[in-house]
Amino acid sequence: MKIFATELQGKVVMSSDGKLLGDVDNIVINTANGDIKHMLLRPGEDIDPRDYKTDRNGRIVLPFNKVKSVKDVIVLGPLESKKIEKKKE
Repeated sequence: MKIFATELQGKVVMSSDGKLLGDVDNIVINTANGDIKHMLLRPGEDIDPRDYKTDRNGRIVLPFNKVKSVKDVIVLGPLESKKIEKKKE
């Protein structure tokens, strides 16, 4: 999938079951090969960021390899667990 980073910023991110996770605030790029590693999301209203891996600014950290579609919204494919990148205790 080829896409400009500016096309991702501000886009809404939804799970494959239609749950609004948040919107893209920023991305993390692997400088060695140019691949997008992670998206940093501002959590949606119904999302508790404490249930997810977050950065020091409270943004949800999602691996970009979960992305299945980028159109008007970003859609994630099926998730391996109940929560994406659930924070490890």
